Amino acid sequence: MFPNLDPKALKGMMDKLGIRSTSIKSTQVVIHCEGSDIVIDAPEVTLIEGQGMRSFQISGAIRQIDRSKIEISDDDVKFIEEQTGVNDDALVRKAFEESRGDIAGTILRLKKEKEQQA
Repeated sequence: MFPNLDPKALKGMMDKLGIRSTSIKSTQVVIHCEGSDIVIDAPEVTLIEGQGMRSFQISGAIRQIDRSKIEISDDDVKFIEEQTGVNDDALVRKAFEESRGDIAGTILRLKKEKEQQA
């Protein structure tokens, strides 16, 4: 933050200004954005409070997840097929994408469609 400044001196300056910082133990921080998520693994999180405001400083290993691309594993396809009795991989994958990655929603939807066809 300030080069060549002793951390104790910096803390003293912040105390004089009424700014407090608190370390927060956390394992992961997720920021939900439109169409994607920013995931910070093993973060160092600091809560900074002063002048009636609260802000967070976060650092760590950053990765971004594109939520517009929904992936389904072969194991999930098999599980959905077993639960619904539908044995069509393409149909299961399409229903999964339309359910926005919700396995339970996909199962309910396919069961309902199967009942309507019977």
